[in-house]
Amino acid sequence: MRVVLLGPPGAGKGTQAKRLTELYGVRHISTGDLFRSSVQQGTDLGRLAKTYMDRGELVPDEVTVRMLAEALRRAEGGGFILDGFPRTMAQAEALDRELVILDRPLQAALAFVIDDELAVKRIAGRRTCARCQHPYNVELEPTRIAGVCDSCGGALLQRPDDAEETVRRRLEVYHHSTEPLLYFYAERGLLRPVDATGDEAEVTERAAAALRDLAPAAK
Repeated sequence: MRVVLLGPPGAGKGTQAKRLTELYGVRHISTGDLFRSSVQQGTDLGRLAKTYMDRGELVPDEVTVRMLAEALRRAEGGGFILDGFPRTMAQAEALDRELVILDRPLQAALAFVIDDELAVKRIAGRRTCARCQHPYNVELEPTRIAGVCDSCGGALLQRPDDAEETVRRRLEVYHHSTEPLLYFYAERGLLRPVDATGDEAEVTERAAAALRDLAPAAK
């Protein structure tokens, strides 16, 4: 199984990537994890990526693709679920070229579909207890007392990058830069939309149904 995951912020791609990885026994490849691992290990590509990151610049696509290609070569059995890449047309085309070289073409692009307003509620509603670190969502699963942890009574805090204004800006970037990939993969017959509303297990069931023809579940 060789699949990329698409969808806006708040669609639950990271969560579903982990669940699907366990379900199918293939490698979960996250570009964020690759960056952190390569930098920590001090690899040549990691050091190169760090020079951009230290300047607050985006790591160029060619560096990201080279790092990704190494991970794809190490993927046992050739299967993978790719999370966080591609995000632009240029990245999608670069990924296609690399997969041709590896003789591991994509089998599907799983697109998690969610309304913008629900995405905002999921992300901007996130809170974490300052004392016990228990996660909450004040929009979707509010605590008994506003701003107070049900478990220990600690204060609930919001991460700065979860602020509503920031979330809406991230959604704008997604619609402008990443959403065109839906058409890119649809033209290639690879796009498989998945309703991302509901709880995690429900979404995983829908995703597995969309992938049923590619591989049996490992568990």
